[in-house]
Amino acid sequence: MAEVEGKRVITVDDIKTVPMDFRFPTANQAKHCFTCYNEFYKCIAEKGEGASECQKYAKSYRTLCPAEWIDKWNEEREKGIFVGRY
Repeated sequence: MAEVEGKRVITVDDIKTVPMDFRFPTANQAKHCFTCYNEFYKCIAEKGEGASECQKYAKSYRTLCPAEWIDKWNEEREKGIFVGRY
């Protein structure tokens, strides 16, 4: 990131998105979103809260999934009714 007058400036080169996942080749990324969300919580369950290696999954699901879905899944996880494994 570049700095201008003491402030960090984000350039186009700094912005990254989720890389292609060949398990999900079609345009509809719903399953990819759901899988990334589950992989994040699986990683947290296996490696503990705050594990740095889990952040790639968090970035992926936050990029791919609509906020409404994430909110709904988080509520379902809190209630113990989430359909995913983790």
